[in-house]
Amino acid sequence: MNAKKKVPSNVIDLGRILRQKETEIELLQQTFTEIGSELNLNRVFQIVSERARKLINAETILIPIIDYNHRSYTYRGGSGKNAEEIVGESLPLNFGVCGWVLKHKKPWWQGTLKELSDDEKNRWEKEVGNILLVPLQGKKHFLGGISGLNKIGGKGFDKRDLNLLQLFAGIVSIAIENAMAVKKNEEFRSELKLLNSQLSDNNKQLEYLSLYDPVTALPNRSLSHYRITQDIKDAEFAGSNIGILLIDIDRFKDINDTYGHEQGDLLLNKIARRFEQRIRNHETLARLGGDEFIIVLPDHNRQQTIKRTEQFIHSLQEAFVIKGDSIVVNASIGIAIYPEHGNVFDHLLKHADVAMYAAKNSNISFNVYDPENDRLEKGHLILVSEARKALEEKNFELYYQAKVNARDGQIVSAEALGRWHSDTLGDVSPEIFIDILAESNLLDEYTYWAIETALAQAKKWQAAFRPVRIAVNLSPHTLMHPDFKQMVDRLVKDKTEGALLTFEITENLFLSEFDRVSDVLEYIRLLGVELSIDDYGTGYSSLSLLRRLKVSELKIDRSFIKDVAHNKDDEVIVHSTIELAHNLGLKVVAEGVETEETLDLLKKLGCDTIQGFLISRPLPVKEFNTFIKEPR
Repeated sequence: MNAKKKVPSNVIDLGRILRQKETEIELLQQTFTEIGSELNLNRVFQIVSERARKLINAETILIPIIDYNHRSYTYRGGSGKNAEEIVGESLPLNFGVCGWVLKHKKPWWQGTLKELSDDEKNRWEKEVGNILLVPLQGKKHFLGGISGLNKIGGKGFDKRDLNLLQLFAGIVSIAIENAMAVKKNEEFRSELKLLNSQLSDNNKQLEYLSLYDPVTALPNRSLSHYRITQDIKDAEFAGSNIGILLIDIDRFKDINDTYGHEQGDLLLNKIARRFEQRIRNHETLARLGGDEFIIVLPDHNRQQTIKRTEQFIHSLQEAFVIKGDSIVVNASIGIAIYPEHGNVFDHLLKHADVAMYAAKNSNISFNVYDPENDRLEKGHLILVSEARKALEEKNFELYYQAKVNARDGQIVSAEALGRWHSDTLGDVSPEIFIDILAESNLLDEYTYWAIETALAQAKKWQAAFRPVRIAVNLSPHTLMHPDFKQMVDRLVKDKTEGALLTFEITENLFLSEFDRVSDVLEYIRLLGVELSIDDYGTGYSSLSLLRRLKVSELKIDRSFIKDVAHNKDDEVIVHSTIELAHNLGLKVVAEGVETEETLDLLKKLGCDTIQGFLISRPLPVKEFNTFIKEPR
């Protein structure tokens, strides 16, 4: 009998962590659902204290709330050991740890001691014991806090407990504020009902977003996949054809670069409405993402599909108006026919994609997939060949997007962004050529070229203007390559040169083997190169490692910045991230800033550095030289 295979400990740990996170998420959802419409203030405090105690495994949870006189606070709720004896007691506003948190509006945990002077530290170490206390910030008012006393099992509360309780406090604070307001003024009930209605609408919106594209209101890739699969079943039964049109908007990136993503989204919406006017019953128009649409035409053979394709092309002939400018949009369309070109969604989509690129490369409006001359392999080989040629002949170019100090607007650094104009293919988007380079094992060579080019440019700016660090993006594959240290050592001669560079790495790098990652990052740091975590917030694995890795900067992902001025949840996340980073001695960059309103809020929240179209789009060297000379 074969011995039972031992499950690796890291797999067991991962399973345990995932189950634990599922339990935490379920607890948060249950709490939010239960108190969302609860008007009885005492009941709200009871639910919150019981859930919080379970969430962080505390012996006791207490909820101190600032009194209306703003001179004292009262323990309004509690759960666990000795809670009944404390609830109802009032103390001066500046008394104890609660008073410290209510005064500073900052969380208290064992890590806070490091921020205090020696005298304060000695005082609090004697008084506080094992306490975790986070602020309760309502929508309109600062309310008080949630305090955990003595973790069950004798261990101290850690950073993870702090993060969980802060997240929990952010979720429940609005409900507590609402219940307090209801008790004070019954007229608030109508507003509370409106909030509950909005919550219901939000749930419906989440369900809607899982199936529909938020920009165009069209079905998304998931729903289009389902519909095409159903159409294929019907066509198989009836012995009929299906026409598949994959539509790619030409040079759409230029529009985004010129007018910004908001106007780009508006144009996509207008294009969708044009196409929608020509869609019939039982046909599907969907947005796959980016500037790609798909149209599914049941009961259409090749000739009928081509005729309809010409109609969709004709619908784009009338110019669109964006910010007062008339813009003529062209598209490249690839056509695949079921069952001639495939009998499953993936094959049909792949072949339509091949046909679309053939149309784009041939500068024609549409092309029908030709199985005798499969453009996938040839098109891929052409791209690989052109990319290799571009590397050899140095036809890639770096554009630079400024990063400025949030307080005074002065340029502090720039991010290097690759661009490629091919004489054969035209402008090839970074999304395409980076993927091609990675698939073809050319990404490392491209990255070293980018580092060398950026460093040379930084030296020129240092000589002509002043030192400006340039950030270069590194893929995990390049960073973890065995030859990486040797290559970087050849490119960056000393710390003087290293001081002109920043390497941006993604959060998913932390999923790699930690000791190896740490060794490479420490080597980079010793060269004087700063390290920045790009797209921070899209992952969850790196929080516990931030203090152990020598990074200098966090870049908050643009998905949290886009609506931060209007989305309270995003604001809480951004604010918490900034505080976390600053507590760890890290700078914070907000990328994707496009409005003054967003900029003002980020300044208020303490963000250090700003990057986005509000400041400048990515610029070629000559234009950046002009931009850097402009007074701030």
